[in-house]
Amino acid sequence: MSREESALPLSPDEPDHEELLAQIPAILYTADRGAGGRWHYVSPQIETILGYSPQEWCADPTLWAQRLHPDDAARVLAYEDDPGRDGEDAIEYRLRHRDGRIVWVRDDAILRPGADGVPRWQGLLSQITDRKLAEAELELRAAQQAAVARLGEHALEGMSITDLCHEAVAAGTRLLDVEIGAVLELLPGREQFRLLAARGLPEPATSRAVPAGRLSQAGYTLLARQPVIVTDWDTEDRFQRSAVLTSQHARSGITVAVEGRTGPYGVLGLHSATGRRFKPSDVDFAVALANVLGDAFEHKLTAEDIRHRALHDPLTGLPNRILFVDRLAQAIARLRRRSGTSAVLLVDLDRFKLINESLGHDAGDELLAAAALRLKHIVRSSDTVARFGADTFGILLEEISGEHDAIEMAQRIAGVFTRPFVLGGDEHFLTASLGIALTGTGERADDLMRDAEAAMHRAKDRGRARYELFDERIRGRAIFRLRVDNDLRRALERDEFMLHYQPLVSLGDLSIVGVEALLRWEHPQRGQISPAEFIPVAEENGLINPLGRWVLDHACRQAADWSRMRPDAPPVSMSVNLSVVQFRHPGLVEAVAGALRESALDPELLTLELTESVMERDVEGLGEALEALKALGVRLVLDDFGTGYSSLSYLTRLPLDALKVDRSFVDGLGSEPRDTAVTEAIVAMSRALSLKVVGEGTETELQVTELARLGCDLAQGFHFSRPVPAQEITRMLQAGPAWLNASPDAPAGIDPQR
Repeated sequence: MSREESALPLSPDEPDHEELLAQIPAILYTADRGAGGRWHYVSPQIETILGYSPQEWCADPTLWAQRLHPDDAARVLAYEDDPGRDGEDAIEYRLRHRDGRIVWVRDDAILRPGADGVPRWQGLLSQITDRKLAEAELELRAAQQAAVARLGEHALEGMSITDLCHEAVAAGTRLLDVEIGAVLELLPGREQFRLLAARGLPEPATSRAVPAGRLSQAGYTLLARQPVIVTDWDTEDRFQRSAVLTSQHARSGITVAVEGRTGPYGVLGLHSATGRRFKPSDVDFAVALANVLGDAFEHKLTAEDIRHRALHDPLTGLPNRILFVDRLAQAIARLRRRSGTSAVLLVDLDRFKLINESLGHDAGDELLAAAALRLKHIVRSSDTVARFGADTFGILLEEISGEHDAIEMAQRIAGVFTRPFVLGGDEHFLTASLGIALTGTGERADDLMRDAEAAMHRAKDRGRARYELFDERIRGRAIFRLRVDNDLRRALERDEFMLHYQPLVSLGDLSIVGVEALLRWEHPQRGQISPAEFIPVAEENGLINPLGRWVLDHACRQAADWSRMRPDAPPVSMSVNLSVVQFRHPGLVEAVAGALRESALDPELLTLELTESVMERDVEGLGEALEALKALGVRLVLDDFGTGYSSLSYLTRLPLDALKVDRSFVDGLGSEPRDTAVTEAIVAMSRALSLKVVGEGTETELQVTELARLGCDLAQGFHFSRPVPAQEITRMLQAGPAWLNASPDAPAGIDPQR
């Protein structure tokens, strides 16, 4: 049994909690330490989850150990009895339900001394069967896909058909967990099959001929031209069980046709000695194996046909990346012999993932095929349109006059996407981001592909639905990003990061009520690197999650230190920014909870800031994540308000505490009527929604005065202080009401007592 402090159950001895305990979808328990220790309490949910009443379970101290799955028992009991354990890790294992079913549980508890001095677990058994089954299903699907891929690779490498059939049978029986597998080859005359490869059949059976036709499952499969499933031979009346399957007591099975372009070549059969209800995914796996075999059987395929399959995208029929790069290399070689220019255009569909996720992959495939057709129609016959990946196309323009022709083609491609795509009777609009790279002398195909990709990413970074022409500026930026990526991976280990803090000031009395933690990277060779340069790189390579955890931990510890330093003073809150990538990470809530727990910081003193880009990218589960964070007791602030999505529906649905008016509006306060009007509207709307308002980027006395006049609660900016090290904030806090005089950026003419 694993024990975590986060899993403490409510005390069952308090009657006021009985109704609440009954609503928790898990078993709460109290038990003595040790496999045979007494169970003092289990909640009523045990009857639903394991089939035992609380009285039965508590009456038999050995029942828990008895119901452990044999494959888990030794591991779990050793874990339970380990004297060195401190109860901080969760453990997952299987228990047998009263009716024999297997139930997966996660066991979380904490060890506490009982009234009699005996160590006693207080914990929670959560049922995780559905998750475990889903994980097993995903692992099985991945293994099946890998098996099909290996079979395909071996077919392309020239493995013999017999060996391919043996490999397909071995993979099919192993990954569908059946005892019998066979590939039957249709003999000339189409009246009989011969056994080409088998597993689970006696040796003499492999030399027998198997009849084709409607009376056999294999023959019926070819006539039906679709997979055939037998769930139970005792009730099957469409055809007869063969003598071979009868001798092996086959009870159920799948048969699928092994077909080529000119017709069927045989049947792949996978059979079980037990009754099985095969899932659609099982059938898909068998069909995939058979399809690979069908390709191998296609004896009439010419070398050109094989080459076409290897070098073209199956969905759109366009050349794939391999063929595109080959043609590009040939074009570059021709340019070395004569003057001229060619261009590579990389076309990436914007937000294509949204189509796939909202309408399904079939609609996504339909859209890709339609987009491919449009692109193919606007280029010359001498040009090449290829599909590289899910939503990326490449275009090779040969023998153009120069940059002008490439840009003109980019504009024509943009025009292609101004017309809607009709999917399922509805119109859908799509845009594309393009990167352009022109040939010169001496380039390699890979270099041009890399340059076009860098330009395409530049187009996406600058707002999508546009094109970018690769130049030395983009090359330098790409090289710099690569260098940053490499250095960033070592920066955490080398302790090169630090936090600076910028005060949040109350506009009522100009006191410091909070600070915002801002990350700084002091590179040993290149000095301080701007967050604008390394944060996007960290988001791309996945380092933003450990980096964000580092910021949370250090900021919470610093805030806790300030609270302990000033026990009688008003508390100072700590604001930490979260990126969109962090919101996608399933461990975000636990990371925040861990930082609070380890620092002992009051959750109300931690403020988490999210930008409107999080909502614009429609992060899955955003509402649930924010609700979970809010449940920890932290405060939530929407940063840069007014520059992004700005949906009122989000403001009313999400559990926000405050808005930060973007600095672009604060800049014009008192001088630009539009900025003043927008800020006034934001403040009024926030008041109506019971949200506090923070004016960020304040740099002048006039801006401070205007924010206060409009009813803004807080402000931050260079007018008060730049981001400074922790010791500077400490000095300001110790200065009390005269903190502005202690600030390194203290503005002249401000009375702290105003």
